Amino acid sequence: MGNSTVEIEVPGATSLKVTEEALTAYLADGRIISAPLAWYPRLVHATQEERDNWELFGDGLHMHWPDLDEDLSIQGMLGGWPSRESPRSLKRWLEAKREGRGLTIPELNAYEEQRRQREANVR
Repeated sequence: MGNSTVEIEVPGATSLKVTEEALTAYLADGRIISAPLAWYPRLVHATQEERDNWELFGDGLHMHWPDLDEDLSIQGMLGGWPSRESPRSLKRWLEAKREGRGLTIPELNAYEEQRRQREANVR
């Protein structure tokens, strides 16, 4: 028997709910799927207000939290894929969040470049 590929149509979400325990997506086809919040460290470290500020795009297949610079997908939830963010990246993000700095990659990179320049000028 050879390998075969099965095409699965992934329905988009129409709504989300994020609690301290889980991320739940309400799908257009009526299903409700949920994943442990522990899979998504940025959501774990967010306030409830930040968790509740989400956007759906791409026909509901993609989820975005602008306050956290977090992007997840319905396909990832259905596939059982936890966050693949590296420990170094999460540490950098957590430091910026604690200090009230910008959380996007360009903002994190700009801050680190400015810090390197300040340190070089001190020497």
